[in-house]
Amino acid sequence: MVEAAQARLQNLTNEQLQAELAHGGAQVVDIRDVRERERLGWIPGSIHVPRGMLEFWLDPTSKYFTGRVDPEKRIVLHCAGGHRSALAAVTLIDMGFPDVAHLEPGFNGWAAAGLPVEGSPTKQA
Repeated sequence: MVEAAQARLQNLTNEQLQAELAHGGAQVVDIRDVRERERLGWIPGSIHVPRGMLEFWLDPTSKYFTGRVDPEKRIVLHCAGGHRSALAAVTLIDMGFPDVAHLEPGFNGWAAAGLPVEGSPTKQA
């Protein structure tokens, strides 16, 4: 399922996401569980939307719509390793979101590359 999803998406590298962030061209959405985010930190500026609430919080017709993510702007999802985010990105595409991608190496690949992380106890020490 993940491979089929990745075939339908734009799979971003760390470098590609960095370039988009440098130009203010993407909303980064972290779909990891809140415990993962608290334990490991997050990509600076990312918006936390737990995977289980993604469709509800992003669908403007849902009574749970939060408005925290603009459905008309570029959305780049990430999870820990790039699998959940690939599946979630395809879901958003199927819902009609016009510009969706995902960070292929996930948060773990981002952090392992030494890229900026906020909120991590190990990074704050």
